[in-house]
Amino acid sequence: MTPRPAPAPYWATSVTPIGPPASENPTVRQLLYAGVVTGAWAGIACLIVYLLTRAFGVDFTVTTDRGSVQIPWVAALVVPLVSALAAALLSSLVRGWPRAGGIVYAVGTLVTVVSMAWPVLQGEGIPTKVMLIVMHVIAWWLIVPKIARIVGDSEPGRSVERGE
Repeated sequence: MTPRPAPAPYWATSVTPIGPPASENPTVRQLLYAGVVTGAWAGIACLIVYLLTRAFGVDFTVTTDRGSVQIPWVAALVVPLVSALAAALLSSLVRGWPRAGGIVYAVGTLVTVVSMAWPVLQGEGIPTKVMLIVMHVIAWWLIVPKIARIVGDSEPGRSVERGE
């Protein structure tokens, strides 16, 4: 006789398989740590894209009030990190709200889409515009869903009490 498989637990289909205990809801410090980690990975990924595309001839020249300026390589590393830290700090304001994860996800996506208007409106070359948009998408993908998931753990009813 073959053993029957055990039924899947109630949490098996959840994004976060087991919610953290209510006492472990994310703190500002933990959100900042997540911002540093996600921002660093996004910065490294954007820097790799920047360096590879520079090697293939994309000049990353943008128009400012001072004329045409080339974006330095450091910006590709630092801007995603600073953006992730800002996202982590701002997302801490909605901890404990109903649908907090969804709010952070929606606002983060909206901010990313609005910030993509700057490269689109640039008067310089198409390759620069495309690569700046690609770097925006990479940064969004590595930062926003992760911060939203962490904040989502603080939603009412999401946390579990010990022993449940």
